[in-house]
Amino acid sequence: MSKKDPTEQESSAQDQSNTAPGESSSGAAQLKKSVYHVPTNCHIIVDSCADFSQGVVEQLGVECIPFAYVQNGKEYLDDGWKAQTPHDFYEAMRKGATATTSAVTPGRYYEVFKAAAQEGTPTLYLSFTAGLSSSFSSAEQAAEMVRQEFPDFELYVLDNKCPSACAELLAIEVCRQAAMGLTAHELYEWASDARYFVHGYFTLENFDALSAGGRIPPAAAQVGGKLDIKPELSFDLNGALTLRGMCRGRKKALRAIINDFRENYSHDSSLPVAIVSTDAQKDADWLENAIRKEEGCSDLIVVHSSVSPVIGSHVGPGMVALCFWGVDRREKVSLTDRIARRVRGSE
Repeated sequence: MSKKDPTEQESSAQDQSNTAPGESSSGAAQLKKSVYHVPTNCHIIVDSCADFSQGVVEQLGVECIPFAYVQNGKEYLDDGWKAQTPHDFYEAMRKGATATTSAVTPGRYYEVFKAAAQEGTPTLYLSFTAGLSSSFSSAEQAAEMVRQEFPDFELYVLDNKCPSACAELLAIEVCRQAAMGLTAHELYEWASDARYFVHGYFTLENFDALSAGGRIPPAAAQVGGKLDIKPELSFDLNGALTLRGMCRGRKKALRAIINDFRENYSHDSSLPVAIVSTDAQKDADWLENAIRKEEGCSDLIVVHSSVSPVIGSHVGPGMVALCFWGVDRREKVSLTDRIARRVRGSE
């Protein structure tokens, strides 16, 4: 932001001291405490796959469920980069280390939801998208068990349908709406619609991680590397990854992201924008500078964060993404997808 009052300056200094190496300090300090204060009428649960910037979870007052990952035979919880730094994790991947991930179990979700039921505050869980993980199904199973045990307890589980920092943006606004008085049920209904207005576009340094995870053939990864092909990707209405285009070179891929921002941004400067990367801060800074040059965007709140090890394991080092609030993504689906949605009864 262009100007800060003394309390914001103090907050910024505190945020800097708690920032993980390789991550910008413009996270929690840029979210106005007068607006994004802790809600009391609803207990909001998120998970670590939302790739929160340092300090944002604490400022919002939400509960965060950590996913787990294994690197070099050692199991870690995705603890917001307390066990290791983003650079160390992604530098190890550059040197050949592999990481595997696992979904949260129904038993773990049951523990979390039961504790919330015993406390009694109506609860909403914004789950990592079912388009990329089975965790949402596990959460639904656990929620049903808790509802049977505590029939008077309000518990809502929502597939956020928008991975990584897109989910962070959704969670931030859910908390703001809760602070403005929406009930847990109203928040569930609000988020069920709002999730389709969050956009995310990203590019990768190479195809190695996608190839290792079986998402593309090894031969395709090799050809892409030799030709310096960089993909631009996003996610569909179900939260699954989708390819938007192939670019010759990194700069063209970054410019494609800016073009999508230009075409889809909501032009509401009160809403933060998120930039997230896997140890690619230089390109993350380039994206911020580029969007600030767009008309009406010079004073945007830009929240930087590092992609968590769980998502980072599947995209590899060098990924950079731009996430923002924009037009309704449901209005931009293809003709054939519209027909499919009509068949399923979702239109």
